[in-house]
Amino acid sequence: MLERVLEEGVHAGTLRLETPDGGTRTFGSGAPEAELRLHDRRAAKRVVTDPEFMLGQTYMDGQWSTPDLRALLDLLLRNFAAELPRRRHRWLEALLRPLQQWNRRAASRRNVAHHYDIDESLFRRFLDSDLQYSCAYWPRRDLTLEQAQAAKRAHIRRKLCLQPGHRVLDIGCGWGGLAIELAEQAGVRVVGLTLSAEQARVARERVRARGLEDRVEIRLEDYRDVPETFDRIVSVGMFEHVGTRYYDTYFNGVHEHLAPGGVALIHTIGRVTPPGITNPWIRRYIFPGGYIPAMSEVMAAVERQGLTSTDVEVLRLHYAYTLAEWFRRFQGVRDEVVREKGERFCRMWEFYLAVSEMAFRWRGLVVFQFQLARDQTAVPLTRDYLYEASVLEEIAEPRRQASA
Repeated sequence: MLERVLEEGVHAGTLRLETPDGGTRTFGSGAPEAELRLHDRRAAKRVVTDPEFMLGQTYMDGQWSTPDLRALLDLLLRNFAAELPRRRHRWLEALLRPLQQWNRRAASRRNVAHHYDIDESLFRRFLDSDLQYSCAYWPRRDLTLEQAQAAKRAHIRRKLCLQPGHRVLDIGCGWGGLAIELAEQAGVRVVGLTLSAEQARVARERVRARGLEDRVEIRLEDYRDVPETFDRIVSVGMFEHVGTRYYDTYFNGVHEHLAPGGVALIHTIGRVTPPGITNPWIRRYIFPGGYIPAMSEVMAAVERQGLTSTDVEVLRLHYAYTLAEWFRRFQGVRDEVVREKGERFCRMWEFYLAVSEMAFRWRGLVVFQFQLARDQTAVPLTRDYLYEASVLEEIAEPRRQASA
């Protein structure tokens, strides 16, 4: 059955299939080329039955391997750009969709802990030196990951139109890198929120090491429980964990906690397709409760909460480049991680990084940056202020630390 699917579906590139009995068969022709080695006959049936879940599951289980995981997933998603059919009925998935995004306070903490409370050392091994765990910004493809992440922070900083003394709320502050940079480079005071105890610990240590306790406060707090008003609100890579059921709550919070002349910048993974569902393998093993929104879902909630859209930018392929670099770095330390966490964990993690990259290449995933305000005059009327100087020049010669 798997061979029939591959024969009908592989038209771009060449796939070599090796079966458990040593037989081989080739599908398609030309470049790119990839190889799939089945080690268990049951794997083929499991994958065909539910490819969106079982491709990752059977890889974790060691039922197949490949000399180049990125090349194989690139070829498969290139040829099967749309989700493959599953036995599970679409009407049932639609019915279960709200439960899959159940992100009330207690559930949100559990969902965040599942991924972000993995020990810090794992993330330090494959992220950049600033621990940026979100899409980098690549004005040039030959940048290092550190440079591209610095360019992302600088791009966001420009969009926030910061002034010394502003109070900034960072929703989903991660390990504190953006909050620290905003305080140092723009002379602002930042409150960073996270639901991850491990991230809060690391972020507070970094704040103390930089002597910024008077300007950066890291809270283990839900965005729904913030009492103050801020001049600026920024959220990078957190909105994917909100869930459509809570979009109105989220943007009502942005509206209520943003000063009348304030500016918000929401940076999130998005889809260029109509609303859908979260990949079941990703939902189970990587981001429980997560959901990647369509722009229509986000903007409808923004409009309902009385916020003005002052700029919307779509970053295409930037996350694919970022994930490719994360994958490369992870492979460089894979043996260490195997010794600590085991082969199954490493197969899960590398599949997550590789399949995510290919989803940005072939499954319509992008990154949205929504700049929002309560007053349409809160930001300049053209984008010229974003490009008065090259962001590459800015990260090459960082501005002097502004006074608090």
